[in-house]
Amino acid sequence: MDFDPESKNHHAEETEHQAVYAEKADVADYKADAIEAENVEHNMTVLQAVRAYPMASFWAFVISSTIIMESYDVFLMGNFVALPAFKKKYGVLVNAATQEYALVTKWQSALQVSGQLGALIGVSLAGPLTSRIGYRWATITGLMLLNIFIFSFFFAESLPVMFVAQLLEGLPWGIFIANAPAFCSEIVPIQLRAPATQMLQMFWAVGSIIVGAVTYVYNPVPEARAWKIPIAVQWIFPTPLMILIFFCPESPWWLTRKGRYEEAARSVERLGRKATINATDAVAMMRRVIELETSVKKPSHLELFKGTDLRRTLIVCGVYAAQNLTGNLIANQAVYFFEQAGVSTNTAFALGLITSALQMIFVMLSWILTSYFGRRSIYLWGSAVNTVLLICLGIAASCGHSNAANLAQASLGLIVSVLFTLGPAPASWVVIGETSAIRLRPLTTGIGRASYYIIEIPCIFPYFELPEMKGRSYREIDIMFKRKIPARKWQKTVIDVNDDE
Repeated sequence: MDFDPESKNHHAEETEHQAVYAEKADVADYKADAIEAENVEHNMTVLQAVRAYPMASFWAFVISSTIIMESYDVFLMGNFVALPAFKKKYGVLVNAATQEYALVTKWQSALQVSGQLGALIGVSLAGPLTSRIGYRWATITGLMLLNIFIFSFFFAESLPVMFVAQLLEGLPWGIFIANAPAFCSEIVPIQLRAPATQMLQMFWAVGSIIVGAVTYVYNPVPEARAWKIPIAVQWIFPTPLMILIFFCPESPWWLTRKGRYEEAARSVERLGRKATINATDAVAMMRRVIELETSVKKPSHLELFKGTDLRRTLIVCGVYAAQNLTGNLIANQAVYFFEQAGVSTNTAFALGLITSALQMIFVMLSWILTSYFGRRSIYLWGSAVNTVLLICLGIAASCGHSNAANLAQASLGLIVSVLFTLGPAPASWVVIGETSAIRLRPLTTGIGRASYYIIEIPCIFPYFELPEMKGRSYREIDIMFKRKIPARKWQKTVIDVNDDE
């Protein structure tokens, strides 16, 4: 038989064309179904969406509850620095007459930032891990790790060990906080995306309520159980959640990204009522969206900073980071803030508990506002109002330690903490869940949360590195930097007028 290279090339070309035509035909087949599914979602009311997808609402509720654990521990450390027994055990005597103790400032800052450092690592790991094994198993892995790491925190007997324990606990927090908004936004229809993702802020408030109640009860206790029992309470959450999430369906969007269409259809059926939804059409809609993002490459962090995905990444990072600049830090440290404003310890703990309860109510109100006014309006107006209030708070804090100034600080702190959960906080969760590309969603939410932690760290960092340069000449400033004088010692350091080093 004669070998004809031209004939072979022609045959290969024809085969390739046939494959392309087959693919186009396949796309045409499911595009009509995809359009139908999208129209159905658009035409649903909120109540119809809840009736059509009851289990989606339930599983969004379950996954959102993982946020309780990060919230609980963040507020726990904030309350520990104000807890009398904890301060006496690990602090230094600052007033012999009143026997008042306080943690050294560097340890206050270190303990506050330790969990955030761990979470920063955790969110960096969450994207690749979730892209590989899915939301369900990534979350279960985080819960198993958390169960183990709580042991190290409970049995810690020194501040350095507590620092490490908190850092370790932060690893699974990073997984939860990166995955929860993405998963919730993927398993519910359009009309439920806002309330499903805003539940995250509600559970953040739930965590603060629980820790507020526990620490309020144990605030008067002068023994180690004043902080040991609140630490042990953390074990209530991981195991029951692990069991529940084991039976949770995987995100159909994640399954569709992996080409597992039959499993994605079964997942849709488990999330909704078979009588009212068409799983095949729903998967077709997902395939259509994913086709728009098709790439032969595996999702990578580098893609987040290219093309249109760069804009999406910047939005998610900006929204996450801005949480710390519009009231989040005050909300997280409410009890300590109230104490610093001159309020008694018992009253500070009570105010912290009241603040958390109000936050939960205001998150529920935000569901209504977001439904009527959208994400952008609520976020921008909420941030603007809180910015004005924070400026007023700063003015009050610079007016000395009079009763009026202390009362103004405490009142403004409470208002800022509560309004934060009406506008910027819940709206930001919706934006974070919706903005990222489906293909890159686990990576985008991970790096977005990383920006949150990166911004939060500098809010503490100035104590260690920002010196007081008032009244210093440039010569003195140069010399003091060269001598590596710690920031907190600049005010007391004398530089001789003859020194030129």
